[in-house]
Amino acid sequence: MEVYLAQPRGFCAGVVRAIEIVERALEKYGPPVYVRHEIVHNKYVVESLKNKGAIFVEELAEVPPKAVTVFSAHGVARSVEEEAAARDLPVLNATCPLVTKVVHNQGKRYISKGRTLILVGHAGHPEVEGTMGQIPGPVLLVQSVEEVKALELPADAPVAYITQTTLSVDDTKDIISALQARFTDIQGPDIRDICYATQNRQSAVRNLSKLVDVILVVGAANSSNSNRLREIGTEAGVASYLIADGRALNPEWLKDVRTVGVTAGASAPEVLVDDVIEAMRRIGPVKVSVLPGREENIEFRLPAQLAAS
Repeated sequence: MEVYLAQPRGFCAGVVRAIEIVERALEKYGPPVYVRHEIVHNKYVVESLKNKGAIFVEELAEVPPKAVTVFSAHGVARSVEEEAAARDLPVLNATCPLVTKVVHNQGKRYISKGRTLILVGHAGHPEVEGTMGQIPGPVLLVQSVEEVKALELPADAPVAYITQTTLSVDDTKDIISALQARFTDIQGPDIRDICYATQNRQSAVRNLSKLVDVILVVGAANSSNSNRLREIGTEAGVASYLIADGRALNPEWLKDVRTVGVTAGASAPEVLVDDVIEAMRRIGPVKVSVLPGREENIEFRLPAQLAAS
């Protein structure tokens, strides 16, 4: 089989930063370090950090007094920050800087200008819950064009929209077009302000889909961006599967297949990509090539408490 690896794939800078925050905290303060919510949506990553001494909790009430606490890459509501401050917990904030800059801060600016804020995103996603809890005012969540039509606002109401970072311009264009058609006084982020990692990985899958018979997306079932990569492959007419690791590979997927494309969601480590390739090698001979693609050289600073450690 010919195997083509998408470029870019796997970890983005925000995920690298979040994982490094937990690892450096364990080195500096010693275990245990408590992490509110999964640091990123990937079981392998979470289990690896657990083995080093991280303890994952859903609520701050589960964190003992004075214990070092990390907020996940998805971001948290102000109420969570306030609860941590009231309990005097030493906090390390691993929220992706793009979530803070492009979503939280922009949303706050729109609200400060008196606009009604509309968030394009998926209900229940941690980033969406964190964003709605960060904005000092009501936020209207829309997930479809139909929900835009159902908004109970006059056409001339001053509104603004922001989008979940794991959605790309292509994901949101129909909803944004519906918002722009519905409202006469509307503002939104510049196209350059979307999450670079989401857009790059989705573009790479579209290129991959032109070359292969099957696409394997390495990622977790609860990873929004990984699921979207699989959907893009399917929409392009290519049989596409979301796969956690090599153990999940179904040989039937590759029966009579000559070319396979492999990519990974932004929270999936390269070791899992290698594991999937090894699983394919157990089925038959494999030749691996990396497709040309956009190089990502972005790095985000660590919190001041860890930067000098």
